[in-house]
Amino acid sequence: MKLPQLETLLSKTGLPENWAEGLSSLIWLIVAVTIAIFAYWLIRKIIQQTIYRVIRKTSTHKDDILMKHKVFEKLAHLVPIAIIYMFIPVITGKHTGWATIMGHSLYVYLIIVGMMFLNTLFNALHNIYLTLPISQNRPIKGYIQILQVLVIFTSILFIIAVIFDTSLTRLFTGLSAMAAIILLIFKDTILGFVASIQLAVNNMVNPGDWIEMPGRGADGTVMEITLYTVKVQNWDKTIVTIPTYALVSESFHNWRGMEESGGRRIKRSFFIDIKSIRFCTPEMIEKFRRIQFLKDYIDNKIREIEAYNKKFNIDDSVLVNGRRMTNIGTFRKYIEEYLRHHPMIHTGMTLMVRQLKPAETGLPIEIYVFSKDQRWVNYEAIQADIFDHILSVIPEFGLRAFQNPSGYDISELAGHIIA
Repeated sequence: MKLPQLETLLSKTGLPENWAEGLSSLIWLIVAVTIAIFAYWLIRKIIQQTIYRVIRKTSTHKDDILMKHKVFEKLAHLVPIAIIYMFIPVITGKHTGWATIMGHSLYVYLIIVGMMFLNTLFNALHNIYLTLPISQNRPIKGYIQILQVLVIFTSILFIIAVIFDTSLTRLFTGLSAMAAIILLIFKDTILGFVASIQLAVNNMVNPGDWIEMPGRGADGTVMEITLYTVKVQNWDKTIVTIPTYALVSESFHNWRGMEESGGRRIKRSFFIDIKSIRFCTPEMIEKFRRIQFLKDYIDNKIREIEAYNKKFNIDDSVLVNGRRMTNIGTFRKYIEEYLRHHPMIHTGMTLMVRQLKPAETGLPIEIYVFSKDQRWVNYEAIQADIFDHILSVIPEFGLRAFQNPSGYDISELAGHIIA
């Protein structure tokens, strides 16, 4: 595309040949750039007025994501590249060096456009994937980021090859000698990629899971899993980012199993003063029989004990002989029945009231049940209501809760001594 007429016309005006040639190149460059900009604007308008109009009318919303990310508009950059490329012979004239520079510049621009297009396309495809149900359990953002890193890395290699006018084979040969440095630079990327595969294959953690990782200050919901980091929103609304490979190399607590089970565990103990534990007297048994949850239990227990003592001819005039009911045993049975009838306790899961090893703080009684409501605030309210009731009824069974003496206890004791 050689049009020397403009240069000839400029020479006839009296301009020196070099000036005429330079001014001609400048004019053709301005023309080429103007046409390229106009063509780019026109193609974008055509895309917006035709392709996007068709997309808006379709019943599916997945193609709307491609429109939102402006995937098709990235292709409009190809038009000005083609136009300027055709004008290179006119602009550069006899200067082959400038033609080479412009050609290489356009190749670099083309590579950058291709890189932008692929990265935008990958982001759009990832957002389309997020609309599918499987995305809740199989995040692929780490793989998308790997593809984007490969695209960027490959694009950089192509750009270097174009700028230095060398072959990719020679470039890769040089890079192989720098493999150790490359591995060091991309260490986090490689570790993150391997960790992402392990997390996905083993289904270790998914967005929406509640995880606890004290060593990293994480205790909350997983918001996002990427190639490099896992973003966790703690219950105090702070955001913690954890390296992806840390979830493979370190231990963490995933509460997903609890959430999927339909119940949330309540495991808490309180202490009974051992000095308050005793055998039940007839008066105590009559009192306990009037407790709704214990009537059937006491009647059955009395028959069982009487039958046992009669069978072995036990002399029950001595307390240590035979079997007898205790206030602590009756109290444990009451708690068990109370929990079994509680509307917010999951009776289909483990329900247990047990004694732990006695210590200097008394006899621990542990409650081990599951609440039906897993929501944190409701769960805490259920747990508090249960222990409010249990701690309040302890004296009704002739028992005392154990706690270390406070200043009030000491002053009260001193007052009694003085009196």
